[in-house]
Amino acid sequence: MNRRPLDVTYINRMEYAHAWDVQKEIVKKLDAGEARETLMLLQHPPTYTIGSQRHPEHLLLTPEELEAQGIRVFQIDRGGDITYHGPGQLVGYPLLVLGSQEALNLHGYLRSLEEVIIQLLAAHGIEGSRKPEYTGVWVGNLKIAAIGVKFNKCKHRRGFVTSHGFAFNIKSGIQHEGFKGIVPCGIQEYGVTSLEDCTQQTFSVEQIAKEIVTYFEQQFSFAAEWQAHSDL
Repeated sequence: MNRRPLDVTYINRMEYAHAWDVQKEIVKKLDAGEARETLMLLQHPPTYTIGSQRHPEHLLLTPEELEAQGIRVFQIDRGGDITYHGPGQLVGYPLLVLGSQEALNLHGYLRSLEEVIIQLLAAHGIEGSRKPEYTGVWVGNLKIAAIGVKFNKCKHRRGFVTSHGFAFNIKSGIQHEGFKGIVPCGIQEYGVTSLEDCTQQTFSVEQIAKEIVTYFEQQFSFAAEWQAHSDL
Protein backbone atom coordinates (compact mmCIF):
# COMPACT_ATOMS: atom_id res chain seq x y z
CA MET A 1 0.00 0.00 0.00
CA ASN A 2 1.30 3.42 -0.95
CA ARG A 3 1.30 5.72 2.03
CA ARG A 4 1.08 9.49 1.70
CA PRO A 5 3.91 11.47 3.30
CA LEU A 6 3.05 13.31 6.51
CA ASP A 7 5.21 16.05 8.00
CA VAL A 8 5.27 15.69 11.79
CA THR A 9 6.67 18.12 14.32
CA TYR A 10 6.71 18.31 18.11
CA ILE A 11 6.93 21.65 19.89
CA ASN A 12 7.38 21.60 23.65
CA ARG A 13 5.58 24.92 24.11
CA MET A 14 3.80 27.18 21.64
CA GLU A 15 1.46 30.06 22.35
CA TYR A 16 -2.06 29.29 21.21
CA ALA A 17 -2.38 32.33 18.93
CA HIS A 18 0.82 31.37 17.09
CA ALA A 19 -0.31 27.77 16.64
CA TRP A 20 -3.66 28.94 15.28
CA ASP A 21 -1.93 31.25 12.78
CA VAL A 22 0.36 28.42 11.65
CA GLN A 23 -2.64 26.14 11.12
CA LYS A 24 -4.44 28.71 9.00
CA GLU A 25 -1.35 29.25 6.85
CA ILE A 26 -0.86 25.51 6.25
CA VAL A 27 -4.57 25.11 5.43
CA LYS A 28 -4.23 27.75 2.69
CA LYS A 29 -1.11 26.09 1.30
CA LEU A 30 -2.72 22.64 1.31
CA ASP A 31 -5.74 24.00 -0.55
CA ALA A 32 -3.39 25.50 -3.14
CA GLY A 33 -1.29 22.33 -3.39
CA GLU A 34 1.76 24.12 -1.97
CA ALA A 35 2.34 22.09 1.22
CA ARG A 36 2.36 18.53 2.47
CA GLU A 37 -0.13 17.21 4.96
CA THR A 38 1.05 17.93 8.49
CA LEU A 39 0.59 16.76 12.06
CA MET A 40 1.52 19.38 14.65
CA LEU A 41 2.09 17.93 18.14
CA LEU A 42 2.69 20.37 20.97
CA GLN A 43 1.94 21.74 24.41
CA HIS A 44 0.30 25.09 25.09
CA PRO A 45 0.64 27.40 28.07
CA PRO A 46 -2.60 27.56 30.12
CA THR A 47 -5.38 28.41 27.67
CA TYR A 48 -9.14 28.11 27.35
CA THR A 49 -10.61 27.79 23.87
CA ILE A 50 -14.31 28.26 23.14
CA GLY A 51 -15.67 26.57 20.03
CA SER A 52 -18.72 27.26 17.90
CA GLN A 53 -21.12 26.16 20.66
CA ARG A 54 -21.00 29.46 22.50
CA HIS A 55 -21.82 28.91 26.19
CA PRO A 56 -20.11 31.66 28.22
CA GLU A 57 -21.64 30.26 31.40
CA HIS A 58 -19.31 27.24 31.08
CA LEU A 59 -16.36 29.53 31.89
CA LEU A 60 -16.47 29.71 35.67
CA LEU A 61 -13.65 32.22 36.30
CA THR A 62 -13.88 35.99 36.31
CA PRO A 63 -11.54 38.10 34.15
CA GLU A 64 -9.61 38.94 37.32
CA GLU A 65 -9.20 35.27 38.22
CA LEU A 66 -8.10 34.44 34.68
CA GLU A 67 -5.45 37.14 34.82
CA ALA A 68 -4.25 36.03 38.26
CA GLN A 69 -3.89 32.43 37.04
CA GLY A 70 -2.27 33.42 33.76
CA ILE A 71 -4.90 31.74 31.59
CA ARG A 72 -5.73 33.21 28.19
CA VAL A 73 -9.10 32.75 26.48
CA PHE A 74 -9.73 32.39 22.73
CA GLN A 75 -13.00 32.14 20.84
CA ILE A 76 -12.12 29.99 17.86
CA ASP A 77 -13.60 28.42 14.73
CA ARG A 78 -13.62 24.72 15.63
CA GLY A 79 -16.70 22.79 16.66
CA GLY A 80 -17.55 22.07 20.27
CA ASP A 81 -17.72 23.94 23.55
CA ILE A 82 -15.04 25.17 25.95
CA THR A 83 -11.93 23.16 26.79
CA TYR A 84 -8.58 23.62 28.49
CA HIS A 85 -5.06 23.36 27.06
CA GLY A 86 -1.98 23.45 29.22
CA PRO A 87 1.34 21.87 30.19
CA GLY A 88 1.09 18.12 30.63
CA GLN A 89 -1.38 17.74 27.78
CA LEU A 90 -0.53 16.55 24.26
CA VAL A 91 -2.34 18.66 21.67
CA GLY A 92 -2.48 17.40 18.10
CA TYR A 93 -3.43 19.42 15.03
CA PRO A 94 -3.79 17.18 11.95
CA LEU A 95 -3.85 19.34 8.82
CA LEU A 96 -5.07 16.85 6.24
CA VAL A 97 -6.74 16.92 2.84
CA LEU A 98 -10.04 15.05 2.71
CA GLY A 99 -10.86 14.32 -0.91
CA SER A 100 -14.36 14.36 -2.34
CA GLN A 101 -15.06 10.76 -1.30
CA GLU A 102 -13.60 11.13 2.22
CA ALA A 103 -15.54 14.37 2.66
CA LEU A 104 -18.75 12.39 2.43
CA ASN A 105 -17.90 10.84 5.80
CA LEU A 106 -16.76 13.69 8.03
CA HIS A 107 -18.00 11.88 11.13
CA GLY A 108 -15.72 9.00 10.14
CA TYR A 109 -12.75 11.34 10.45
CA LEU A 110 -13.71 12.12 14.06
CA ARG A 111 -14.06 8.41 14.83
CA SER A 112 -10.63 7.80 13.31
CA LEU A 113 -9.06 10.44 15.55
CA GLU A 114 -10.68 8.76 18.54
CA GLU A 115 -9.38 5.38 17.38
CA VAL A 116 -5.78 6.63 17.30
CA ILE A 117 -5.99 7.43 21.01
CA ILE A 118 -7.97 4.29 21.86
CA GLN A 119 -5.23 2.16 20.25
CA LEU A 120 -2.48 3.99 22.15
CA LEU A 121 -4.35 3.50 25.42
CA ALA A 122 -4.75 -0.21 24.64
CA ALA A 123 -0.99 -0.49 24.21
CA HIS A 124 -0.66 0.74 27.80
CA GLY A 125 -3.28 -1.68 29.10
CA ILE A 126 -6.08 0.89 29.32
CA GLU A 127 -9.51 0.39 27.78
CA GLY A 128 -10.50 3.59 26.04
CA SER A 129 -14.06 3.99 24.82
CA ARG A 130 -16.55 6.31 23.18
CA LYS A 131 -19.81 7.74 24.41
CA PRO A 132 -22.37 7.88 21.60
CA GLU A 133 -23.65 11.30 22.60
CA TYR A 134 -20.21 12.94 22.85
CA THR A 135 -17.05 13.29 20.76
CA GLY A 136 -13.81 12.30 22.48
CA VAL A 137 -12.19 9.36 24.27
CA TRP A 138 -13.17 8.10 27.70
CA VAL A 139 -11.86 5.76 30.38
CA GLY A 140 -14.99 4.68 32.19
CA ASN A 141 -16.89 7.88 32.89
CA LEU A 142 -13.81 10.10 32.80
CA LYS A 143 -12.74 11.93 29.67
CA ILE A 144 -9.09 11.52 28.74
CA ALA A 145 -9.09 13.22 25.33
CA ALA A 146 -11.21 15.99 23.85
CA ILE A 147 -11.67 16.38 20.11
CA GLY A 148 -12.81 19.46 18.22
CA VAL A 149 -12.11 20.11 14.55
CA LYS A 150 -12.87 22.40 11.65
CA PHE A 151 -13.46 21.23 8.10
CA ASN A 152 -12.22 24.01 5.82
CA LYS A 153 -13.95 23.79 2.43
CA CYS A 154 -11.37 24.00 -0.32
CA LYS A 155 -11.42 26.86 -2.82
CA HIS A 156 -8.96 25.42 -5.34
CA ARG A 157 -9.71 21.69 -5.17
CA ARG A 158 -12.54 19.37 -4.19
CA GLY A 159 -12.99 18.39 -0.58
CA PHE A 160 -11.88 19.86 2.72
CA VAL A 161 -8.74 20.53 4.73
CA THR A 162 -8.92 19.69 8.43
CA SER A 163 -7.66 21.89 11.25
CA HIS A 164 -7.71 21.86 15.06
CA GLY A 165 -7.80 18.33 16.49
CA PHE A 166 -7.34 16.57 19.82
CA ALA A 167 -6.18 17.32 23.37
CA PHE A 168 -4.91 14.22 25.20
CA ASN A 169 -4.32 14.52 28.97
CA ILE A 170 -0.97 12.95 29.90
CA LYS A 171 0.35 14.20 33.24
CA SER A 172 -1.22 13.35 36.58
CA GLY A 173 -3.15 16.12 38.28
CA ILE A 174 -4.00 18.06 35.14
CA GLN A 175 -7.69 17.64 35.96
CA HIS A 176 -7.13 19.71 39.11
CA GLU A 177 -5.54 22.59 37.22
CA GLY A 178 -7.25 24.45 34.39
CA PHE A 179 -10.21 22.10 34.11
CA LYS A 180 -11.59 23.22 37.46
CA GLY A 181 -12.28 26.68 36.00
CA ILE A 182 -14.68 25.43 33.32
CA VAL A 183 -17.42 22.95 32.58
CA PRO A 184 -15.26 20.90 30.17
CA CYS A 185 -16.93 20.60 26.76
CA GLY A 186 -20.15 21.62 28.50
CA ILE A 187 -20.43 18.18 30.13
CA GLN A 188 -21.39 18.52 33.77
CA GLU A 189 -22.05 14.90 34.73
CA TYR A 190 -18.57 13.50 34.01
CA GLY A 191 -15.01 14.42 34.99
CA VAL A 192 -11.61 14.15 33.30
CA THR A 193 -8.54 11.96 33.81
CA SER A 194 -5.02 11.51 32.44
CA LEU A 195 -2.78 8.75 31.12
CA GLU A 196 -0.60 8.85 34.23
CA ASP A 197 -3.60 8.60 36.54
CA CYS A 198 -4.95 5.62 34.59
CA THR A 199 -1.67 3.70 34.44
CA GLN A 200 0.05 4.85 37.66
CA GLN A 201 3.16 5.34 35.51
CA THR A 202 5.15 8.42 34.55
CA PHE A 203 5.41 9.69 30.99
CA SER A 204 6.80 12.72 29.26
CA VAL A 205 4.51 14.44 26.79
CA GLU A 206 7.19 14.14 24.11
CA GLN A 207 7.37 10.37 24.66
CA ILE A 208 3.64 10.01 24.02
CA ALA A 209 3.89 12.34 21.02
CA LYS A 210 6.38 9.92 19.45
CA GLU A 211 4.19 6.92 20.29
CA ILE A 212 0.99 8.41 18.92
CA VAL A 213 2.50 8.97 15.48
CA THR A 214 2.70 5.20 14.95
CA TYR A 215 -1.03 4.80 15.54
CA PHE A 216 -1.79 7.87 13.43
CA GLU A 217 0.19 6.37 10.54
CA GLN A 218 -1.71 3.10 10.83
CA GLN A 219 -5.15 4.67 11.09
CA PHE A 220 -4.73 7.15 8.24
CA SER A 221 -2.22 5.29 6.00
CA PHE A 222 0.54 7.89 6.23
CA ALA A 223 4.32 7.62 6.25
CA ALA A 224 5.52 10.12 8.85
CA GLU A 225 8.61 12.26 8.37
CA TRP A 226 9.74 14.21 11.42
CA GLN A 227 10.54 17.87 10.83
CA ALA A 228 12.32 20.48 12.96
CA HIS A 229 9.80 22.79 14.62
CA SER A 230 11.76 25.76 13.33
CA ASP A 231 10.37 24.87 9.89
CA LEU A 232 6.90 26.03 11.00
